[in-house]
Amino acid sequence: MSLLQVRSVTKRFGGLTAVDDVSFDVFEGAIKAVIGPNGAGKTTLFNILTAFDRPDEGSVMFDAADIVGWPPQRIVRAGIARTFQNTQLFEEMSALENVMTGAHAVTRAGFLSAALRLPWTVREERDVAEEAGRLLRLVGLGQWADAYAADLPHGLRRLLEIARALATKPRLLLLDEPAAGLNTAETAALADALYRIRDRGVTILIVEHDMGLVMEVSDEIVVLDRGAKIAEGPPRLIQKDPAVIAAYLGEEDADEL
Repeated sequence: MSLLQVRSVTKRFGGLTAVDDVSFDVFEGAIKAVIGPNGAGKTTLFNILTAFDRPDEGSVMFDAADIVGWPPQRIVRAGIARTFQNTQLFEEMSALENVMTGAHAVTRAGFLSAALRLPWTVREERDVAEEAGRLLRLVGLGQWADAYAADLPHGLRRLLEIARALATKPRLLLLDEPAAGLNTAETAALADALYRIRDRGVTILIVEHDMGLVMEVSDEIVVLDRGAKIAEGPPRLIQKDPAVIAAYLGEEDADEL
């Protein structure tokens, strides 16, 4: 079943068309990738899907609801979470506390009820902490729960941001360049985490430049060039698509796909 439907989405900034009439579906339970050269419109597309930008044309349907015009907080509560190219963590908090802050976006307790330490808020906070621990273990960070975010190496910081996004209990997780700056071992750990997340019932849409990771984990790939979709399909077809080779990789790199 299609969880996300993007239809004829267009976004212009002055005379520049950053996203040009893009349409695709993301099916529930899948890992789908969006690739393309720098400036292809990938991050702008993500910003549209998460309400940081509004399209000039087109529609975005999530679970049969048109979410264009919704504020970001409503998007999160509807079941869409995202990470960003640059990690945005609370450096002086522990890994566990960072994940708990993500959960607070969808919990019941407000400032006053939490300050009063009402019995139900205490129970909720305990449940949040337990779930945060489970999410850290899910992404492979269980042993780092008490470490300060500032002390974590780059690869673990990426995984921590994913765990924090998962704390909002999304049905759809958008990952913007999660492998940026990772070494081979860290990228392999990320791939394993993505499989575990998918197996937990979370659909994943990923923007990524690491072709090895994309080809390994993706069920389907959308390719953008200069804002427009030039190809879509499973990795084996994308590997051999002449338009992808010419526009994105270059002829000499075709064998690397």
